[in-house]
Amino acid sequence: MTIYNFSAGPAVLPGPVLKKAQEELLDYQGSGMSVMELSHRSSLFEDIITEAENLLRKLMDIPENYHVLFLQGGASLQFSSVPLNLAQNKKALYVNTGSWAKKAIAAAQAIPSVNTKVIASSEDKNFTYIPQITKDQIDQDASYLHITTNETIGGISYQEIPDTGRVPLVADMSSNILSNNYQVKDFGIIYAGAQKNIGPAGLTVVIIRDDLLNEQSLFAPMLDYRVQADSHSMYNTPPTFSIYMAKLVFEWLQDLGGVSQMVKYNQQKSGLLYDAIDRSNLFQSPVNKKDRSLTNIPFLTASDQLNQEFINAAQRQGFENLKGHRSVGGMRASLYNAFLLTGVERLVDFMQEFEKAHGGD
Repeated sequence: MTIYNFSAGPAVLPGPVLKKAQEELLDYQGSGMSVMELSHRSSLFEDIITEAENLLRKLMDIPENYHVLFLQGGASLQFSSVPLNLAQNKKALYVNTGSWAKKAIAAAQAIPSVNTKVIASSEDKNFTYIPQITKDQIDQDASYLHITTNETIGGISYQEIPDTGRVPLVADMSSNILSNNYQVKDFGIIYAGAQKNIGPAGLTVVIIRDDLLNEQSLFAPMLDYRVQADSHSMYNTPPTFSIYMAKLVFEWLQDLGGVSQMVKYNQQKSGLLYDAIDRSNLFQSPVNKKDRSLTNIPFLTASDQLNQEFINAAQRQGFENLKGHRSVGGMRASLYNAFLLTGVERLVDFMQEFEKAHGGD
């Protein structure tokens, strides 16, 4: 039985990437060593991390005045790193769009020297839409405005990036990096956990503009962007195997035609599922149409009991990890870059069969 993995993360990886990693696992380029055994100071690994950065720069059209950092700690560590580096004794602005935005806000609020202010929220409608942000809402003396470009749990995403004036825009892009058409130059900092669209868990990518590197050293070097940039992501031993896997994913993505082609593919996948939901008399989407995510799609029936029945039946057919987050309920299909169109087609067929069996037209 074919397994279709709809996990929100760690998520499905491209088949060709896994195959290549398997082929090179025991002996990387004739070294007699696995990548997991290579010294991070070796020329072989230096080539890996350099090529990974070059590929990412090309894929995302990253300007020369931005640093690319390969770090650890997940996006969650960046929730603290961003305000510590940018906003001590300053004001930091946030938009509250759901679970991950709330965690970023809480981390900033825990730092006494940071004046944290939430300027907009969609909590009034259970985070089912993206609040409108205008430049006049943004204090131009603030150190940054933070957004979560895609809420993995709620299934909402920014279709347009707000104009922040001279205030740097900081984005947690963990669940839609490399699957959107955003422009890096519109952001001061982009950060993303790797385990959705980049590679296995353990790696965090940070893209930061030169002028945002802190001038004064932090008390914690591992959280200090300037230290990490000056050390070329090697202040300590980096997550070597995860970086290697990311490089393979970047190569795979480049071979497919880059981010622009992946956006079209994701639109095709998500469009197929959204169309099925919208046509259905049994399933519905809780998300405002214009703010729907391409990568994380929640849907539900009229009852928790029927939701669970669908999840159980789907699992028996090889559809794994479809259960929605407890704060939303129902089901959630995560369609990251590596998830195949075939899997969406099979899910739609199953949804239609399930609906017919439960009295649908």
